[in-house]
Amino acid sequence: MRRRRRKPDPLARAAVLGIAGGRIAIGVGALLATRPALKVLGFEASDTSARALARIAGGRDIAIGLLTFAARDDRERLSEAAAVAAAVDLGDAIYFGIAGRDPAAGRAAVQGILSGGGATVVGAWALRRLG
Repeated sequence: MRRRRRKPDPLARAAVLGIAGGRIAIGVGALLATRPALKVLGFEASDTSARALARIAGGRDIAIGLLTFAARDDRERLSEAAAVAAAVDLGDAIYFGIAGRDPAAGRAAVQGILSGGGATVVGAWALRRLG
């Protein structure tokens, strides 16, 4: 007997997929245009270590975004992907907050807190609707 999948809430699905699309775009930028992506995100330094970390984060974001799109029609799987994404976004916001104690972090820290925090709030809201 085949298990019937429950369809996800359309508004929560749209929010989660919107974040996933943005995540993939940022990830592709971090991988293919690392220096310009770092500047757009507010990072001044673009030494080898910064570029390597940006590429690692870019790969992570692409993987999470693709996982989310793959789960788009299954409420349970989409909820799981959204939970992972929200946890990662919360971690990003926290780490940018910690980095923000250093004045050199400047705009990058503020942007990271706002984007990570915003994505966490939307992800948590979507999880409630998907639950």
